[in-house]
Amino acid sequence: MTIGPEPLVAELRARATALGFSAFGIAPADARPDLPARLDAAIARGWHGDMDWMASTAARRKSPRGLWPEARSLVMVGMNYGPAEDPMKLLAEREKALISVFARNRDYHDIVKGRLKDLAGLLARRSGAEVKVFVDTAPLMEKPFGEAAGIGWQGKHTVLVSRQFGSWLFLGAILTTAELPADAPHAQSCGTCRRCLDICPTDAFPAPFQLDARKCLAYWSVEAKGQIPRAYRAPMGNRVFGCDDCLAVCPWNKFASETREAKLQARADLVAPDLAGLAQLDAAGFGKLFAGSTIKRLGHARFLRNVMIALGNSASGRLLPLVESRLDHADPLVRGAAIWAFRRLAAPTRIAAARAHHRPTESDPEVANEWVGDLTPRFEDIVS
Repeated sequence: MTIGPEPLVAELRARATALGFSAFGIAPADARPDLPARLDAAIARGWHGDMDWMASTAARRKSPRGLWPEARSLVMVGMNYGPAEDPMKLLAEREKALISVFARNRDYHDIVKGRLKDLAGLLARRSGAEVKVFVDTAPLMEKPFGEAAGIGWQGKHTVLVSRQFGSWLFLGAILTTAELPADAPHAQSCGTCRRCLDICPTDAFPAPFQLDARKCLAYWSVEAKGQIPRAYRAPMGNRVFGCDDCLAVCPWNKFASETREAKLQARADLVAPDLAGLAQLDAAGFGKLFAGSTIKRLGHARFLRNVMIALGNSASGRLLPLVESRLDHADPLVRGAAIWAFRRLAAPTRIAAARAHHRPTESDPEVANEWVGDLTPRFEDIVS
C-alpha cells in the first residue's frame, strides 16, 4: 500500500528512531551542485594521497544522479557513537594504545547497514519506489548531503557536526526514486572557532573546510599501505588506528544528549588496550581479537607497523624487548617500523650492535635505510 509523502516521512522518521538512528533528514538528489568543482579541486591538488579510488570514481562521486540517474531523493540518517570520555585523555598514557572511537565496536558498516536496509524496505513498501542503501561503500559524498538534509553541517575539520551529537555520527544514505519532501539544509555553525584546525598535530588542514589526507594521521594509520613516513611517526604518539583529535575538541560535543540505550557502546577491551599485549599478537590472535571489527580490514602486518610506531613513542625501556623481537619479522612493514622504534628506545651501543647484525642481510632497501638517517624530519618537508 502506498501512502502520501508527508505521512510516509513521519512513518520513516519514527521507524528510524526505533532502529536506533539519532538523526534523520531528507535532501533532493541534486541538492549540492557545488560538489563537482570542490571534488575536482581536491583531487587536482593530490589531497587524496594514494586513495586512488577517489579519483577513479570521481565522475559518479560528484552527484547522486551520477551514481544513479533515476534517483530523486536522498534519505540521510546518523547514528550516535559518541565516547563515554574524551579520547584525548589517553594520549598521555603512552603504554596504552589509542584506537579511534569509530573502531571500538563492531564494524560500523555492518551495524548501520542492517538497520538501514530495514528502513529502506519500509520506504519501498510504502511508496512503491526503488531504493538503494549506502554506508560508506559507494562513491557518495555522505557528509555534504547530511548537511543538505539538515542533520548537521560540515565543520572546519570536514566532518559532519550536529548540535546534539557533536562530531560523533555514523552516516547512512538511502537513494530512492521517490519524490520526498526535503528538510531545510543546516546552516554552517562553526563561527570563528578553530579548535579542530589548531589541534591537528600535523597541520593537515590547508584552510578551514579543507583536508589534505597526505598530512592526516588517520590516513597514515588506516589507509596507507606502505611505511609511514618518518616525519609522521613521532606525531602519531600512541595512536594505533585513526586520530580523533579534531573531532574530540569540537565544543558541540558537550551537547550530546542521546540516551545510553540508543548510543553504541564501545567494547571495553578496545578502549585502552595495553601496547605490550597488542605487540605480541600473532596473525591468529589479531584475527580473533578484531573479529567483526573494522580494524581487521587493516591486516596484521599494517596493524603491527602502527603498534611498533606507538612503542617507539612510549619512551619505555620496559617495552624494548617487544620491539627487538620484531627486527627480523617476515614482513618488511613490521621490520621497518620496529627498527625506527628500536632506535628511539635503545642505547647507542645496542643500536650499533643490532645494525651490524641485521643491516648486512636485509633484503629490502627501504628497510635497510631505516638503520640510518634522521629519525624525526619535519612533516612540512614531506608534503608541501
